[in-house]
Amino acid sequence: MAGEKGVRVHHPMGYPPKVTQLKMAPRPESLDGKTVILVDTRFDDGDLLLKQMQAWFGDNMPSVNAVFVSKRGVYTEDDPALFERIQREADAAIVACGH
Repeated sequence: MAGEKGVRVHHPMGYPPKVTQLKMAPRPESLDGKTVILVDTRFDDGDLLLKQMQAWFGDNMPSVNAVFVSKRGVYTEDDPALFERIQREADAAIVACGH
């Protein structure tokens, strides 16, 4: 084997980044009279699900102001302006991915 060249092999999965899990926001005791923003992340038909949820709120919990919004960009990109809006205007948010 003297004189043979070796082969370097790299793991195809790569090295995932360290993920720091965040705590969920506290839940309100009730949604009565509250604003809930329904956030479409623009992933495969999430908008269809959220529009059905918005209609459900209208039929079953009319005191809840359910607001449908689509985030800017694709689902993998941040939308800081939207998340600032949620903090400023909403009592809760539902962020959904479709499929």
